[in-house]
Amino acid sequence: MDDVFKALADATRRELLDRLFEKNGQALGELCEKLAMTRQAVTKHLKVLEDANLVAVRWNGREKLHYLNPVPIHEIAERWIGKFELGRLRILAELKDELEGEADS
Repeated sequence: MDDVFKALADATRRELLDRLFEKNGQALGELCEKLAMTRQAVTKHLKVLEDANLVAVRWNGREKLHYLNPVPIHEIAERWIGKFELGRLRILAELKDELEGEADS
């Protein structure tokens, strides 16, 4: 579980997971689009995600496709968030969003 927390601690890796959530099964070239970093840097981030079992890969010929694996995140939610009252946390999150929205106005 430490590998999962380490992987999720980085904003770029979270963005990669978000992009895989939006469209699963992307190759490196697609994942590099709209990121201000080299392919090598993105590859290193993907390796951390793979090591944490957050991303699974499948080879399609010479193309390596990346897929989101939500199981480790679900396990974290069950262990760390599930034991709290989700209803109260949801209300607090909505209040936070509302107050932040008012601050932007």
